[in-house]
Amino acid sequence: MKNLPIGIQEFSEFGKGNYVYIDKTKYIFELLKNKYYFLARPRRFGKSLLLNTIKEVFLGNRELFEGLWIYDKIDWGPCPVIKISFSSIAFNEKGLSLAIHDEIKSIASGFGISLSEKYPGAAFKELIVKLSENKKVAILIDEYDKPIIDYIDDIPKAEENRRILKDFYSVIKDSDRHIRFFFITGVSKFSQVSIFSDLNNLNDITLDENYSVITGYTQQELEHYFPDYLVRVKEKYNDVFPDIMPVIKHWYNGYSWDGANFVYNPFSILNFFYKRTFDNYWFRTGTPTFLTKLIKQNEYTIFDLEKKLIYRGDLDKYEITSISLIPLLFQTGYLTIKKVDLREMTLLLDFPNSEVERSFTMHLLADLNDGRVDKASTLLVEITHSLKKNQIEKFIELINVLFKGISYTIVDNKEKYFHSIFYIIVKLLGFTIETEVMTIDGRIDAVVSTGDYIYIIEFKAGQDAMKALDQIKDKGYHQKYSGDKRKNTLMGINFNIDRKTIDDYVVEAL
Repeated sequence: MKNLPIGIQEFSEFGKGNYVYIDKTKYIFELLKNKYYFLARPRRFGKSLLLNTIKEVFLGNRELFEGLWIYDKIDWGPCPVIKISFSSIAFNEKGLSLAIHDEIKSIASGFGISLSEKYPGAAFKELIVKLSENKKVAILIDEYDKPIIDYIDDIPKAEENRRILKDFYSVIKDSDRHIRFFFITGVSKFSQVSIFSDLNNLNDITLDENYSVITGYTQQELEHYFPDYLVRVKEKYNDVFPDIMPVIKHWYNGYSWDGANFVYNPFSILNFFYKRTFDNYWFRTGTPTFLTKLIKQNEYTIFDLEKKLIYRGDLDKYEITSISLIPLLFQTGYLTIKKVDLREMTLLLDFPNSEVERSFTMHLLADLNDGRVDKASTLLVEITHSLKKNQIEKFIELINVLFKGISYTIVDNKEKYFHSIFYIIVKLLGFTIETEVMTIDGRIDAVVSTGDYIYIIEFKAGQDAMKALDQIKDKGYHQKYSGDKRKNTLMGINFNIDRKTIDDYVVEAL
């Protein structure tokens, strides 16, 4: 059984370490037909491995590719490669300009080249020209946006780094005759006017359906390359989940850049195979504190984030000085494309899978409670038991503990705000909750389903819980579920705006 390549980014290590390699070389072959590319993908999604694989292709290391699709498809003549990864240069300590210049000098030294230019862009141009005296150069740049993302909450510094990067990349277009191939990757796609204004020939393949699975693992790839690991997982969960595959897909599959092809995050699924425990692996590698900060500032609720319908062009509206939250959530991997409407040119965005949804909503709930993840988690366990046992009084009491800990309120629509927090809590419990459920006479605020019960819920804020219950009965909301064998329970809930709690509720079992 081959080893799992957790954290392995150098393609040359796969053969030495007997690691599983998912063959993506057919896509690399297609890339070689043209010249300038840009690809955005979330962190831990295989961008670095992809670039390092391309690097070995241009270095002519054919022996590394034996048994892979590309092995006998190309001319393996080597050419010089300039590879820069902004995750490994010390721009935080040195400053970006000096760090880039030092990196360029280091690369030049490796080729035995001495540089005379003192500024990053000019030195980069000098290196390209000198390296290409015999053969054109391949240029690979990884995590180009890290010097900006790292300062996303320090706009002046982020803007300064953006200007430095713009000047640095501006030499590429005038160096065209020296360049054989150019590929740049990052997490975010800042508008081309702001950074790549001179590279108007850059082919952005981020949403290109031809390259939608160039990183990540498809379901077919998962089953083809990891059969032994799937057997081990099935053996462990045999008495819990008779069919484990739908559970694995629910937790870790679901990322898409075209709404048709869906992939697993490599970091999450590899860690799952290694530990055989359902857990939040990808989310733990980077807590999105700046995202929750933006959510607070913009007074978003959970309803503003999930199942979001946008125009395709909206994803390009991403500027340092005016960050739009939805494109940012998409680019960083917390939302993904679930459906594309070709006629309307719209995209339906939602959480990719259970791992991201549960982790993000838990983080959001904990952040509302001053960062107390442990407190929120403990309460959720108790709330789960109370709802399963239909202990409504205990359920309301525990939810109020969470509400009281929330440190701010949304000014404009308080009912929507409390409703959204209630939704987050129930969602995290693992129960099915639907909101704004359409009926003949109106919309039900929420319907919560457990193994034995269906709860039809209407919310009010600063009013009367009985009025909420009467609305359910008058409009016959419950009739929609009259054919369900589970016990139907009607709940009218009123939020006290000043106390930030549920101060009144009425329950009626049918």
